[in-house]
Amino acid sequence: MLVAESDAFPDLAHATTESLLQARVRGLGAASVSKVSLEVVQLSIECVDPTTACYQAVGRSLAADGLLFAQITTLKRRQLKVTISLFDVGEKTLKTRAERVFGSEEAAAAGLADLVVEATGR
Repeated sequence: MLVAESDAFPDLAHATTESLLQARVRGLGAASVSKVSLEVVQLSIECVDPTTACYQAVGRSLAADGLLFAQITTLKRRQLKVTISLFDVGEKTLKTRAERVFGSEEAAAAGLADLVVEATGR
C-alpha cells in the first residue's frame, strides 16, 4: 500500500491513507505500507507515466506483489476526484479502479471507506 499525498488537501490525503490501511486484499499476501507516495517512487525510478509498465516498475522497486494506491485530483469548482487503484505486479494488470467526484473535502472523506471497498472488493 502506498500512502496518499496531496499538497492541496493534506487532511484528505491522511484520511485516504487511513482508509487504505483498513483494506484487505485477497491474494496479495501480507500488506506492507510504503513510507512514500506513488509519485515519489515514480520519480525515484524515473517512470512517471500512469502506465502498466511504470506501475510494474514501482512494484518491483518496492518488492511488492501488488499495489494499492490513491490519487486525489482537483477539478473545477473545487470538486475533488479520488481514485483508488489495485494493481497486480506479477500479472501486469490493473485489477480494479474505483473513482468518484466529490463536491467537498468533507464529502470525499465521508465516502472513502465505500470507495476502498469498491476498489478492493472487500
